[in-house]
Amino acid sequence: MADRAPAPDTPELRARWGDWQFDADTKAKADRAIARYPEGRQKSAVMPLLDLAQRQVGQETDTQGWLPLPVMEYVADYIDMPVIRVLEVATFYMMYNLTPVGKYHVQVCGTTPCMLRGSDALFETCRKRGMKKGVVSEDGLWTLTEVECMGNCATAPMVQINDGNYEDLTPERLDAVLDALAAGEQPKEGTQEPGRHTSEPLGGPTTLKDMVDANHDYRSEW
Repeated sequence: MADRAPAPDTPELRARWGDWQFDADTKAKADRAIARYPEGRQKSAVMPLLDLAQRQVGQETDTQGWLPLPVMEYVADYIDMPVIRVLEVATFYMMYNLTPVGKYHVQVCGTTPCMLRGSDALFETCRKRGMKKGVVSEDGLWTLTEVECMGNCATAPMVQINDGNYEDLTPERLDAVLDALAAGEQPKEGTQEPGRHTSEPLGGPTTLKDMVDANHDYRSEW
C-alpha cells in the first residue's frame, strides 16, 4: 500500500509552495462547493476543496497532482478548520496524494478478485516499464501505487490511471493503454474486452435478454 505520510516540511517545500493559493477558476469552484452547506458548516467542504487544490497543483506541475503541506494549510485557513483535521482527511483517503506523483498515477488493484484474475501480472508489466511503487519514474510520466478494491470486481483485473478506470486487463492490454498515454493519446476507458460494453457476462447477457434493446415488462411472466 502507499505511504500515507505527507512529504517532509522542508525549507525547499516552503519556498515552492508557501505562497500557494487558489487561482480564480479554482476559487470559484471552491466557493460553489462551500455554498452547498448551511452557514457555519463550511468545514464540510474540506473533501472537494482538497480535490480542487490537488488538481490545481497537477495543472501547475503537469502531473496528476498532490497536496504539499502548505497547500493543505491554505485549505484549512480557507474554511477556518484546524490543519490537523485537514491532514486527517487527506491521510485517510487514497484519492489524495501526499507526495509528488508522475503525470500518470497508475493505481493497480491488488485485492482478491483482481489478484485471482491476474493483477500480479499487471504489476510485473509496470515493473518492466521501470515503475516502482511510490516513486516517480525518471521520465516523470509514471507513479505506481497498489490499492485496495475500487469496485470493479466483475471486470477484474482493473487499474485506475488518474481519473480513468481500465478493466478486463491483461499485460498486453495494459501495455497498449500505457503506450497510448505515453504518446499523448487518450485510450478508451472502461472494459478492454472486445465486444463487452460494461459488466455484462462475457458472450452477452444470460438473463433479462428482452431488456437489451428496449424496456420490457416481465411482471406478467412471474
